Amino acid sequence: MNKALKIIYYAFITFIGITVVLMLVSVFPITGNFKLLIVQSGSMEPAIKTGSVVIVKPSDNYQIGDVITFGENTKTKTPTTHRIGEVKVVEGNYYYTTKGDANENNDPREVSQTEIIGKVLFDVPFIGYAVATAKEPIGFAVLIVVPAGIVIFDETKKIWTEIRKHKKLS
Repeated sequence: MNKALKIIYYAFITFIGITVVLMLVSVFPITGNFKLLIVQSGSMEPAIKTGSVVIVKPSDNYQIGDVITFGENTKTKTPTTHRIGEVKVVEGNYYYTTKGDANENNDPREVSQTEIIGKVLFDVPFIGYAVATAKEPIGFAVLIVVPAGIVIFDETKKIWTEIRKHKKLS
């Protein structure tokens, strides 16, 4: 049983570490490079589930079938992640007709290339819930306090065991 608890302990610590790294990457994105965004609706299900984290990278070339993320990414506005269904070129400018896989109709307006954040390279299901929680003050505290408490408890237990062994030998 002790081995099983250690496995759970290390899996939990690894999960927390990954969540913290993903949270930091999503808060401090590198301009012109990979971005990490959280999917907040089911419009792309079953391909991309609500609560997934999508890894997005800007590209010079977007084609029919690509899943792209576009729109503003601010505190009040969330970008959209949908699939390209049609590409038009008007006076050298590219415009894309997009649609969520779960939606019946195309999006109401075309997306210009300047609005595109990037192409979705891959997604990680459900991790977005943990990252979104970590961005909140209470969630961040829980992600720091709980693991720290576990580590402190475990280390205190080890120190206490060593002290008892040392006293028995003396």
